[in-house]
Amino acid sequence: MKLLSYIMFFCAIMINSGGWPFLTSRACGDAISKNDEDVLLASAAEEQEETVAGANEIRIRKDEFDEIVGQLQGMKAFLENMKQDYDIRFKEMQEKIATLEKEKTALAKEVTQTAKRESPSGVIIKTPETEVKEEGYVKKEDYDAVAGKLQEMESAFEHMESKYNGQLQEIQKTYDSRLDEMQQKVAVSPQPASPEAGTWSPEQPITLWSMGKSYMNISFDGLFAAAGSTAEDLETLETGGHDPNQRGFTVQNLETTFEGAVDPYFKGQANIVYQIDNDGESFLEVEEAFLTSMSLPLNLQVKAGTFFTEFGRLNQFHPHGWDFADQPLVNGRFFGPDGLRNPGARLSWLAPTDNYTELFITVQDSQGDTAYSFRNEDTLFGREAVETRVRGMEDMLYTPRATTSFDVTDETTVLFGASAAFGPNSTGRDKDTMVYGLDMFWKWKSRYASGGFPFVTWQTEVMGRRFEAGEDINAGLPDEIMDNWGAYSQIAWGFKKRWVTGLRGDYVDGEEGATDPLGYERWRLSPNLTFYASEFSKIRLQYNYDDILGNDSTEHSVFLQFEFLLGSHGAHKF
Repeated sequence: MKLLSYIMFFCAIMINSGGWPFLTSRACGDAISKNDEDVLLASAAEEQEETVAGANEIRIRKDEFDEIVGQLQGMKAFLENMKQDYDIRFKEMQEKIATLEKEKTALAKEVTQTAKRESPSGVIIKTPETEVKEEGYVKKEDYDAVAGKLQEMESAFEHMESKYNGQLQEIQKTYDSRLDEMQQKVAVSPQPASPEAGTWSPEQPITLWSMGKSYMNISFDGLFAAAGSTAEDLETLETGGHDPNQRGFTVQNLETTFEGAVDPYFKGQANIVYQIDNDGESFLEVEEAFLTSMSLPLNLQVKAGTFFTEFGRLNQFHPHGWDFADQPLVNGRFFGPDGLRNPGARLSWLAPTDNYTELFITVQDSQGDTAYSFRNEDTLFGREAVETRVRGMEDMLYTPRATTSFDVTDETTVLFGASAAFGPNSTGRDKDTMVYGLDMFWKWKSRYASGGFPFVTWQTEVMGRRFEAGEDINAGLPDEIMDNWGAYSQIAWGFKKRWVTGLRGDYVDGEEGATDPLGYERWRLSPNLTFYASEFSKIRLQYNYDDILGNDSTEHSVFLQFEFLLGSHGAHKF
């Protein structure tokens, strides 16, 4: 009976919203009269104009970032070529002017000498010297002609120099302005991925405070959810620390973000997170705080501090950047409730290729709850933690990643990535863990799109884990190797401006010795519907069907999520 109530509630909201995930866009349009649709569109346009009136920055996606970087590089190359060309022409002109100056001086002397011997009629009075070389003497009118030509050349030179300086200043000003704007808004990595530049998005940046040319964006993001479920304890189903994990209301995430340029060489970001757990206890933590370089040669970039590891697609995104109300099962299974993050450093290299290609190598501490499959203090595979400290470089967590993207058509872009994470685990001194994964992101956006709609995205990640489990005498467990894997695939369809519907499928292999659904073999199906009221708020309805194969049970859950944003928040990677 509860299941029937949830399904009817879910269907009623989706029908009233004017959209259904399995209807075509034509069918969705037929559900509303033409007049009503015009009124709604006009109202939405007015609301959007009022909301974005104060916005003075544009959220930039990775593909658009690459395009702008290409334009800047082309502009810079043009500027350098132009300067070289003018330098050569200036040098030639200066040489000609110097030659003419010499000729002018010589002619002046000759005219003076000639004038002394010239009759009033203008006829040269010949002397023995003029008889020897008459052509060596020049009339005054010839001198005046040469002097006039020299004056014209000097005038042309001054005009060309003035024109060049004006063009140089204009191009340099444009280049510096675009570069400064990019440095305040985007992190390269290139970071080759989110609504288009120039259109609204839920995290569109707004500059709140500036001092000179240095900007610091400050934002506050609140994420809440109300949940109902057939499961008595939602914590046994939800693997993420920011998931709606109890019946009733959940404070998923309260995040304050500081970001901006430190100086011409670095930009900084800090994310302070406030949470309230199911027992009503509050806690505050620094989730991320790091510097990123902006001016290294050879397309290199360094990030240092504490930050989310660039593994796969989803791990580096904060909860407000997810397309669903909860994180995929495989991410919680392999990376724990809070994702894979720790203090460390990352080096990236943007390859000089026609399409976006970037390589990463990250070195971080391997200990703590945020290194769940590594030196974590919790019990894994039934074994107690015996090694939880980092003693040297051999105990660090190493994460290489490679990613590339390219345009399939004018409307379609695809990105591929491969990641791996190597490090010691807590079950023994010489016991290691390896997590590896492949990811794919595909997007179609109509060339006739308005405000970024319509669009379709498809995202998939597959991960595997190889865990060397040490002997646990107390538990009677021997040395052995545990292999398990998981995957998710999700589709999002922006079928109408402000409306996005999605569908995600999850699967995780079972963990040996598991005693609850968090470790059982299971799969999940999650349809959802999201309404973006404006750039700064959204409402999401989601249904989860969980099939726990480990204990042959099924559960049904419904979430109603709400988010609001105060201030500015930078764009996420493509």
